[in-house]
Amino acid sequence: MKTFTLTAIAAAIALCAPAVALAGMPKSDYDAGKKTIEADYKAAKAGCEPLVGNAKDICQAEAKGKEKVALAELGAAYKPTVKTRYDARLAKAEADYSVAKEKCDDKAGNDKDVCVKEAQAAQTAAKADAKANMKVADAKQAAGKQIVEARKDAAADKRNAEYAVAKEKCDALAGGAKDTCMGDAKARYGKS
Repeated sequence: MKTFTLTAIAAAIALCAPAVALAGMPKSDYDAGKKTIEADYKAAKAGCEPLVGNAKDICQAEAKGKEKVALAELGAAYKPTVKTRYDARLAKAEADYSVAKEKCDDKAGNDKDVCVKEAQAAQTAAKADAKANMKVADAKQAAGKQIVEARKDAAADKRNAEYAVAKEKCDALAGGAKDTCMGDAKARYGKS
């Protein structure tokens, strides 16, 4: 049931992502989501109480990790930026590492050492992927701005070329007709 609630929240966030990416979520929804996450964490933590030893530690690490990931994802939905999405990915990497490290405590000797190294490698890979995703998103954002500027420049160049043609056509006229033609051309192409 607890896992279902977190999964339902994550699914709702994922389904709303395209709309959220443009507008974010209302503060009231954010506050309600936060309360739900806190309640789910308390319930998950209470579910760990009957366990003993490392099983209890693993359960607590999973509960804390789910809470941190859910809060980070909620933050990313509330304020959708490259940074908040990066933070959510980091929270996931940290949570996975924390749980994996606790699971390694069940092992001994070289098996434990290998387990810890594997957990660290997975964490490093997840952080590297998050960083790469952030850089790609930043690059796309910068490229988007450059594309807009390039299109503005192209439109201005076209407008100037069309104005030059209109001016040339007006040169064939004389007197008041030429003045009217030039006035119309200037108005049409935004020249003063």
